[in-house]
Amino acid sequence: MDVDKGLPSIEFRLDPASGVPTYLQLVQQVTHAIRLGILQPGDQLPTVKQVVERLVINPNTVLKAYRALDQEGLVQGRRGEGTFVTAGSQRILATDHKALRDALDRWVRRAREAGLDEAAIKAIFAQALHSSFFEQAA
Repeated sequence: MDVDKGLPSIEFRLDPASGVPTYLQLVQQVTHAIRLGILQPGDQLPTVKQVVERLVINPNTVLKAYRALDQEGLVQGRRGEGTFVTAGSQRILATDHKALRDALDRWVRRAREAGLDEAAIKAIFAQALHSSFFEQAA
């Protein structure tokens, strides 16, 4: 949240069909936003109350997500003030991000032109991502 303007710097979205637990979706969104530079050290996350009102979810779900992020060292809760991105959080450099995003956008366009739907594109991407991380370690 931009403290000066009172505006959230991240707006959470949930995908009930994903099969991913709600708290983990929140964790993943914050983690991605930090890595991509959308959230910077010192930025405040939306309050638990704001998230609960916006998404209509249990406050304990938001608290669980924020605790997990705190345990990972990505955010720090300050009693009475809120939850803030830590200085130690890492992110991809903006220039690297743009080049990677442009390449991915081109790949998605080619996949759509080849007739693939969103589910097929997600499946191919998930398989490539999995292979990249797990087959290289073998």
